[in-house]
Amino acid sequence: MEALLNRLEALLAENSIFTLQTLSYYGEGLVTTVQLVFLSLLIGLVAAVPLAIGRGAKRRLIKWPIFAYTYVFRGTPLLIQLYLIYYGVVFVDGIQDTWLWVLLKEPFVPALVAFTLNTAAYTTEIFHGAIKATPKGEIEAARAYGMSPTLTLRRIVIPSAFRRALPAYGNEVIFMLHASAIASVVTIMDLTGAARFVYARFYAPFDAFLFVAAIYLCLTFAILYLFRYLEKKLLAHLQPMA
Repeated sequence: MEALLNRLEALLAENSIFTLQTLSYYGEGLVTTVQLVFLSLLIGLVAAVPLAIGRGAKRRLIKWPIFAYTYVFRGTPLLIQLYLIYYGVVFVDGIQDTWLWVLLKEPFVPALVAFTLNTAAYTTEIFHGAIKATPKGEIEAARAYGMSPTLTLRRIVIPSAFRRALPAYGNEVIFMLHASAIASVVTIMDLTGAARFVYARFYAPFDAFLFVAAIYLCLTFAILYLFRYLEKKLLAHLQPMA
């Protein structure tokens, strides 16, 4: 490992901007960005499934609060939501005297909350639309086999809806990756924050931001490849016969 670092340092010896130190900032930013996006998507996905089911409920007390939540978070900019959660938490009476303040005073946690609430709202609507698009024949066949509504939902509706929602959800994952660039405005050292630091130190905007754009582009292509692979496996029955 030391030999590899020495060789890399020798290759970068004539470059005044991209040194081992600046590359380490990009590396830390990459880890922070991946953690923030992955955790927000994971928690948002887990929350979106029951919310999507409740979104289609017949009872107004269940579906209307969920509709209001998704309407607000999809209808307002993510940056505003991030500001409200990051700066607004300090105005909650007594919050600084509780154990929550240990977590909330760090910028990563408010950013995670904002990103999770935002992606959960979009994912809820994606899954709600996919659930509504479930063919009636599949539900009637489940009833004919004697399945209860709960069992039908678990074995037929949700798996079928997930396959239909996969392309749209892939776009949501890419959107969250790109939207994570705003996390640096609340002092998080993510990829964009690392690029800003390099720019401020060397006054080289093109080098700093083009490099981070290339990293985002590579991450986007990796996500596209992953979802294309999943679509090919889970939607194989829709592929044209050779």
